[in-house]
Amino acid sequence: MPSRRSPWLLAAVIAGLVVSILVAPPASAATTATIVGVGSGRCLDVAGGATAAKTPVVINDCGTAARQRWTLTTGGQLTVFDATTCLDVSGASTATGAKVQIYPCNGGANQRWTLNADGSVRSVQSGLCLDVSGRATANGSSVIMWTCNGQTNQQWTTALSAEKNPPSVPGNARVSNLTCDSVTFAWNASTDDVGVVAYDVFHDGQLMKSVSGTTLSTSLTVVAGVTWGLFVNARDAAGNVSQASSTVSITPPQCQVDTQAPSTPTGVTGAASGTTVTLRWTASTDNTGVRAYDVYRGGTKVGTVTGTATVPPATTFVDSGLSPSTAYAYAVEARDGQGNVSARSASTSVTTGAACGSAICSVQQIGTDTDIPWGLVTLPDGTILYSRRDAQDIVRLNPTTGAKTTVGTVPNVSGTDGEGGLLGLAIAPTYASDHWLYVMHTSPTDNRIVRFKVENNLLVTSSEQVLLSGILRNKFHDGGRLRFGPDGKLYASTGDAQNGDNAQNISSLNGKVLRLNPDGTVPSDNPFGNYVWSYGHRNPQGLAFDSQGRLWEQEFGNAVMDETNLITKGGNYGWPACEGTSGTCGTAGYIAPKRTYPTVDGSCSGIAIVRDVLYVACERGTRLYREVISGTSLTDVQAFFTGTYGRLRTVEPAPDGGLWLTTSTTGDKDSIANNSNEKILHVTLGS
Repeated sequence: MPSRRSPWLLAAVIAGLVVSILVAPPASAATTATIVGVGSGRCLDVAGGATAAKTPVVINDCGTAARQRWTLTTGGQLTVFDATTCLDVSGASTATGAKVQIYPCNGGANQRWTLNADGSVRSVQSGLCLDVSGRATANGSSVIMWTCNGQTNQQWTTALSAEKNPPSVPGNARVSNLTCDSVTFAWNASTDDVGVVAYDVFHDGQLMKSVSGTTLSTSLTVVAGVTWGLFVNARDAAGNVSQASSTVSITPPQCQVDTQAPSTPTGVTGAASGTTVTLRWTASTDNTGVRAYDVYRGGTKVGTVTGTATVPPATTFVDSGLSPSTAYAYAVEARDGQGNVSARSASTSVTTGAACGSAICSVQQIGTDTDIPWGLVTLPDGTILYSRRDAQDIVRLNPTTGAKTTVGTVPNVSGTDGEGGLLGLAIAPTYASDHWLYVMHTSPTDNRIVRFKVENNLLVTSSEQVLLSGILRNKFHDGGRLRFGPDGKLYASTGDAQNGDNAQNISSLNGKVLRLNPDGTVPSDNPFGNYVWSYGHRNPQGLAFDSQGRLWEQEFGNAVMDETNLITKGGNYGWPACEGTSGTCGTAGYIAPKRTYPTVDGSCSGIAIVRDVLYVACERGTRLYREVISGTSLTDVQAFFTGTYGRLRTVEPAPDGGLWLTTSTTGDKDSIANNSNEKILHVTLGS
């Protein structure tokens, strides 16, 4: 993909440097102002100055007439002429191309707006942006609703400054009326300078629904037998998002008692290729549906193949990293959604090859930890350093002997009762001489990138330098990966802090891939004159460079699909309008992912590249993907370790041409230290 920026993007960048958004102070001090289109230089205007309901809204030369003087209310409405006439989406439509008009104020969501620091004006009801149709600039040009894309016909300026204070945290999150398929979730109201316009309800970082700012309880659809953590954020008329409420854990009961086990799997066969065995079997049947198969090797469970309530699990399994010329006995059990287990299948024996001819040759456990290993780097002497996310310290591990020592505790780290804490680590190629260790972590107020000297295997906390602060934090979506590029620059992935508007705002540090000089200054060739390298990301946690110096990125989707991206300088990857290939991903200016994954098979965090093969570590998918980089495509995709080691968090190149691989099986959705049981593995790769 070319790195040259399009003219509209250059204009958007310039506009972003000067844009300030219309926001009203509290109702007692309401202020009016014009709203000026960046692309046209003309003002938002009521056609002909008419005051009748359904009069279209257009752009016209700016003046002092009342038809161009708008007021933002504490409820997120834009009024004109008087307090009873509102900017309105015709017919309460949520479709692109819907007309914008004036209409008597009625409190509807089609009359409420969020005004954002990137210059966009979004409809609370549809999430679409106020847009000058066809990018026209002439007087009388129509104003419509359109998919947000960052172009200058969707950017608006005013003399007033943006309101920056987020709402207070919603209090007393609680549930009632829990059944097998629904629950009522409630909370106490937040407060805000300009008024709360919406509450966003999540489970475990995934957005479930949004409700109006006057709604304090809602009914949610849940899944029987599945444990979720529910929480809520408040959003104000300026697009600011609160920190998350406390988490309420629920496990809905089953809708009906089921004691019938699935039928026994039959036809289990296996074939060896080098030190890898591929198993196949005939699907089991069940009265409510088979949800998983557990695979046993020599009587010990070594993997699980999972499905969903609507998609049955696959009937194949790949077992890798085995010993050569060795016979292994395999059997399979089936499970349904209520945990009923079939009889174990008949055993089948498979003998591996004399030598490794497989992609994965062997796996060795080199360490364990009671906390979550998150960032990991290899030092010049072959030992590794890894961060413990919730314990907030850094450990040195000798992979040959398994000996561990604590290097030190990182100061000023704070958890988020979710995904924040002590996150990514990186060292520059100059580490042998300068001893700088780069760290990304959550503080009590933000996410930040710092560096420390490491001397005599100890963290010198007095040497700390804060390179970049002010990256918004939240319970989930904190990003956190660091990676030095072949250009000597430091790259960092940041989440959207549970506010998709951040991802499209090139003046924000969130929902981005950032690029820094090693001393924390902005590189002179960054595309927007700040730290932003690419944008439109939801929660990226994987960064890796290939042999051509190209940057690949791994990103969590919401509930549909995750994605692997090839990062282009200044590129827009579409979130929140686009999730993987779902949504308005065909919009001009959005860069499509190179591969997507259903979230049940994905939730992938770390990536590594060895000999131009991409390895992707997945949590919910409990597997390691191997994908060959061919040109700009990912080909010959294979999945390894499905269910063998549980949730996989971090994968990094090892100095012998293999991989370091860490698990994240328990305690990864809280900030409680030492409540995990994790493994650090070395994977020997084949050809």
